[in-house]
Parts: sequence; C-alpha cells; structure tokens
Amino acid sequence: MKEIYMDNAATTKIDPKVIKAMLPFFDMKYGNASSTHTKGREAKNAMEWARKVIAKSIGAAAEEIIFTSGGTESNNFAIKSIAFNNKDKGNHIITTKIEHDCILNTCKWLVTQGFEITYLEVDKEGFVNPETLEKAITPKTILVSVIQGNNEIGTIQDLKALGEICKKNKVYFHTDACQSYTKTELNVKKQNLDLVTLNAHKIHGPKGVGALYIRKGTNIKAWQHGGGHERNLRSGTENIPGIVGFAEAIRQADNSKHAKYMTKLRDKLIEGIEKNIPECKLNGPRGDKRLCNNINFIFSRIEGEAIGGYLDLKGVSSSTGSACSSHNLEPSHVLQAIGMSKAEANGSLRLSISRYTTEEEINYVLEILPGIVKKLRLISPL
Repeated sequence: MKEIYMDNAATTKIDPKVIKAMLPFFDMKYGNASSTHTKGREAKNAMEWARKVIAKSIGAAAEEIIFTSGGTESNNFAIKSIAFNNKDKGNHIITTKIEHDCILNTCKWLVTQGFEITYLEVDKEGFVNPETLEKAITPKTILVSVIQGNNEIGTIQDLKALGEICKKNKVYFHTDACQSYTKTELNVKKQNLDLVTLNAHKIHGPKGVGALYIRKGTNIKAWQHGGGHERNLRSGTENIPGIVGFAEAIRQADNSKHAKYMTKLRDKLIEGIEKNIPECKLNGPRGDKRLCNNINFIFSRIEGEAIGGYLDLKGVSSSTGSACSSHNLEPSHVLQAIGMSKAEANGSLRLSISRYTTEEEINYVLEILPGIVKKLRLISPL
C-alpha cells in the first residue's frame, strides 16, 4: 500500500541533512553549553552559530533570539510575560478568533488573572481588517497577537499593515509564525514585529525545539526560572542537538524555490478537487495570500473524520484541522470564525503538503478522493 503523508501542518519529516548535522551532538559533541571546558565551549559555539542563522533569516540580531522547547512555550512566554511586566500601563490584550489553541488558552487563563481580552473578528477568508484592529486599541492595550499563517485555512495576514498600527499606538506586536516560517516573508523590521514565535518541526527540523524573537528594549522578563540560561530569560539546559537541527533546517529551506514548487502542487490539488467533487468549498483565500502548502475543504453532508479514515485506509495521512485539537470533538473554532455552522465545520478536510510531496502523490489523492466522498454521501443520513 502507498504511504502518502499530507499532514505537514501537524509536523514534517526531518530532512536527512538535518539529521546528519545533529548526530555529532548526541555522541561526540555532547557537552553542556554552560560548561567552560572544551566540550562545553564546543556546544556553546554550535548554539551561537544556530542563533545567528535563525536571526539572519528574519532580519534580527542574534542576541534577540531565545531558544525554547517549541511554539507552545514561546507563545506562552511572550504573552504571559508581556502581560505581567507591563501591567502598570494596562491590562488589555488583543488577539483574533482564529489563533492556535495555545494562544487562545493562554488568553483564557489571563482573564482569571485580571486581564481583558478582545478577540478580533475575521472576514470569510480569515483576514483581520486593520481598521478593526485600530478601533479595538484602547489606552490600556499592551499587546496585540495575530497569527501570521493560519494553521487550518492557510490565511496569511498582512503583518506590515497591522504592525504599523501597533507601532503608531505604542503597543507590542507578537505573531505566531510557526506555520508560515520559511514559506512566506517574515522580517521583523519591515513588519514592525516585537515578538515572533518560531519552531523547527514544521520546517523539516526536529520536534521539541523552538525560538522566540524578542526585540531589543522590549519590557519582558523570565517566565521560567532556574540557572539563568539564555541571558536570564529562559532557564534550562539548552537542547543543543535540536538547536543545531533547527538551524540546519533553515539552511536547507530554499524559501523561493520550495514555495513555488509547493504552490504549484497546492493549486493542482485544489483545482482537481473542485473539478471532480460536487458540493465542496475551499476554506480560506486563494493565490499568494494562502500558505503554499495548505488545502482545506468543506464537503457537504459528510464528516471530515470519515473522509480522513477512508484516506488512511488508502495510505494517505490527512487531518480535519489542528493536530493539537484532534482530541477535541468540537468543530473547528477557526471555521466557525469564518462563518461556518457547526454542521458545516464537521465536514472539513485539511491536506497539507511539503517540498517532499510529489505530483504523483497529488494525482493519487485526486484519483481516490472523489470515490471516497461519493461513497460516504451514499451512506450519509444527512
């Protein structure tokens, strides 16, 4: 049976060159980066090399990069630390209704700590209107957090426009760029970003390692305390193999070439589904305002989970939304935010490709998916 992986928004396979770069730091260069002996300095030098690679990729300075365990930790660190360290200015935070669960749940917890949260509406394609953001800012607003590339429907926000509004109003601006990193433009200076969340496992790097960009001068303090690692901002022995792998994944990501390739396959899959399957609807935008690897459809009168199950039997890995919400039977909050009913949202299927996806694999999915949908509709009680 074929094995076709189309759940790259959940995680990606590790690039063999990334594995090769990591291996020495497991069995040869295994020192603690805080140690002053030769092996410790070896690890420290590798970590600082990686920090420079990541910083350069987003137009930042190396000292503005803090290593973490991944996107969830970076998002928690950014939002909670900014909230508590700027409470003297205000207690109001703005985010959107289509954020990743770790943002939404962090904000939900902050309400119990006395903070006020505004959740911005989005349009039917998932975009935030800059005017809506500007109207939502009050004298008590301390932080705005808007995801760059949505993990479910692929919408790429205009960070430059949103960042200019935040800068004008002297409000910190944070973005979760885990899905969009290396797939679209990300430049902290051009887009007026104060904090950016990054991780490795969505770009063919290892799991369990991420980073947080913190603009120099930002009023932020440690959220995790210990021995004072990462310039006293994030204590804990650094994951050197993971950090090295993260940087190597960035080095191997040819942003322009890979994005162009994935866009071609994405559009072929979208066009093929629309041509061959009636009563389906693409969720999110088209063209260059959509992540190059994201395809998300609603299929009327059937459930996405059932489609995914049949695809799995045929060797195709897919999902109905965020992998972090897969244990939750509630319909997607993202799809509901763009105007879908709960019943409609239950019929969603997300296919997310990578630079390793082949045209042959796209053809195979287009060959089997219409039959699966037709079969499920015939037995559907809806």
